[in-house]
Amino acid sequence: MPPTPLLGVELSDAGAHPAAWRLPAADPGHLHDPARWVSLVRAAQRGGLDLVLLPGGLGPADVDGGVRGRLDPLLTASFVAPLTTGVGLVPTVTTTHTEPFHVGKAVQTLDWVSRGRAGWEVAVSRSPEEAALVGRKDVAGGALEEEELWAEADDVAEVVARMEDSWEDDAEVRDVATGRFVDRDRIHAVAFEGDPFSVAGASITPRSPQGRPPVVVRADSAAALRFAARRADVVRVPAHDLATAVAHRRALHRLVAEAGRDPEEVALLVEVVAWLGPDAAERRDALDRWTPTNTNPGTVEHVGDAAGLADLVGAWTGGRDGGAGVDGVVVRPAVLPLDLDALVDDVVPLLRRRGLRPTGPPARTLRGTLGLDRPASRYARVPATAGGAR
Repeated sequence: MPPTPLLGVELSDAGAHPAAWRLPAADPGHLHDPARWVSLVRAAQRGGLDLVLLPGGLGPADVDGGVRGRLDPLLTASFVAPLTTGVGLVPTVTTTHTEPFHVGKAVQTLDWVSRGRAGWEVAVSRSPEEAALVGRKDVAGGALEEEELWAEADDVAEVVARMEDSWEDDAEVRDVATGRFVDRDRIHAVAFEGDPFSVAGASITPRSPQGRPPVVVRADSAAALRFAARRADVVRVPAHDLATAVAHRRALHRLVAEAGRDPEEVALLVEVVAWLGPDAAERRDALDRWTPTNTNPGTVEHVGDAAGLADLVGAWTGGRDGGAGVDGVVVRPAVLPLDLDALVDDVVPLLRRRGLRPTGPPARTLRGTLGLDRPASRYARVPATAGGAR
């Protein structure tokens, strides 16, 4: 685990508040402009943030008074990747109704085009409407139960991991004299048999810079938390108070240990909705008059100045004096780009002065940022050296 708390940011629509698009500062005419997404990620890069999370789903966002329509997060991340550096890129990937082969090669491709900064947030689709969108007819009642959804996600994660390993690191021999580009003995069939899918062959994408891009899970249910314990490198959770965060941390550590993994290799991040600046409370009141959120953003909320958010990060990530001892936070700016810029320009410098952010250059890969070694391929006859990146 890194020596300082991890700091991520979720970039969603015009911001975490559904009515954020109604503010001129959100520039609602360019919400789907790819240049806007490059600008937002570059802001996170300017602040030395660890990871950017790009949410999304199979269906259109459907919040009363909110933005309708989204770009595909994985494709957006792939567009942004070559135009940015340093910060990890973590798009949401819905595993329900999605062919795991396509998921695997797309995540591997993102890792290549980002030069080792890719992760992917595993999500499930709970709605009958989304099942209908893809024409899935084998789902009774139009939607799977929570346990079934995460069991299917577990199968997809297993297939993707096997695909990521299916090319050994030295499978490309590029022998000009013989015309042999690959060593076929170092490319392995996934050979997964499951329900409702089976995958027989290898990935079409060579092993990527990180080997296995980190898996992120938003653990918003007991089944999601159990999946996260088996598969995730980063788990993010909503929590209204320190006691809830402590309970999440203890439950996750117990489940990770029961899954035979080291709890110290799985980071737990708490979500924080942030309204920053001298007009933060007024903006919140104005947007709530348009689209009430019933003063409940679903997790802890900070409305106020940069020092207050820095205090919150210190308290929640500290393990002493009543702190929650979590490994970091995911900030959800209430209004983009206002609260993102304030996070980067005002909060991050405070965190650095308090020793809560690194002062050196970012790691070369997202796994490096998370303090994770590069894993050897499970098929490798001679394990690759851990810790390096191509």
